Amino acid sequence: MAEKVLVTGGAGYIGSHTVLELLEAGYSPVVIDNFHNAIRGAGSMPESLRRVQELTGRSLEFEEMDILDQAALESLFKKHSFTAVIHFAGLKAVGESVQKPLDYYRVNLTGTIQLLEIMRAHGVKNLVFSSSATVYGNPQYLPLDEAHPTGGCTNPYGKSKFFIEEMIRDLCQADKTWNAVLLRYFNPTGAHASGCIGEDPQGIPNNLMPYVSQIYNLGTGTGYSVLQMVQAMEKASGRKIPYKVVARREGDVAACYANPSLALQELGWTAALGLDRMCEDLWRWQKQNPSGFGAQA
Repeated sequence: MAEKVLVTGGAGYIGSHTVLELLEAGYSPVVIDNFHNAIRGAGSMPESLRRVQELTGRSLEFEEMDILDQAALESLFKKHSFTAVIHFAGLKAVGESVQKPLDYYRVNLTGTIQLLEIMRAHGVKNLVFSSSATVYGNPQYLPLDEAHPTGGCTNPYGKSKFFIEEMIRDLCQADKTWNAVLLRYFNPTGAHASGCIGEDPQGIPNNLMPYVSQIYNLGTGTGYSVLQMVQAMEKASGRKIPYKVVARREGDVAACYANPSLALQELGWTAALGLDRMCEDLWRWQKQNPSGFGAQA
């Protein structure tokens, strides 16, 4: 019987791609999401997950749920026997976190504490946490490797991720039976090669281009400026992209990119695709879905 993996926030951009990979690897993902960052499809399942099922030809289980709902989480863990949890759920906009810090601390910190407590109570001690490169604060050197100090974050979003990382470290130190991996994303970009799933930001976009990096840092090891990203999208789309040079967003740092050598050393992983391919896939998604998932919802 396939191992069950709980994916919180699995209807989102990175979450839905992860669910697709889990299905293709033979796992049985159970997805929860409260639709804060996702668009509903017909019925109750978000369109992103409906398309994941179509692409893989496999079904998955989904429940609409908020990680702040302790009773619902408890019921979920009683219903399923999970071997691991991949935790994506949370608020994620740097700029918004500066304006609404308490919202970010309540959802990201309290939600994660409740999740960890219920995992512990049910003996589920394998965790992958979706963190962020913002935990490095203002970089002391580039490219960033996993030995770079964390903390000194420039916005509440980054602070919430840093605090959660510290909680997980303390938990693993106190109980050696826990296994946890912290994934530090830099600037996620691209889409599935089919063009069927990709980032579907609602309202003001928060990512430069919807690139994945972690402890392990999963990146190319090459930094790109905003102008380079614009030029690459112009090449992929065959269109001129108008832009203005303005001040950085409040809470952002000037430069941040990954040193992925640890992932190569310990996992044998290296990035296979470069900037041009990222933009080509992103443009294919944009062309096929000009309104994101909204037109199908």
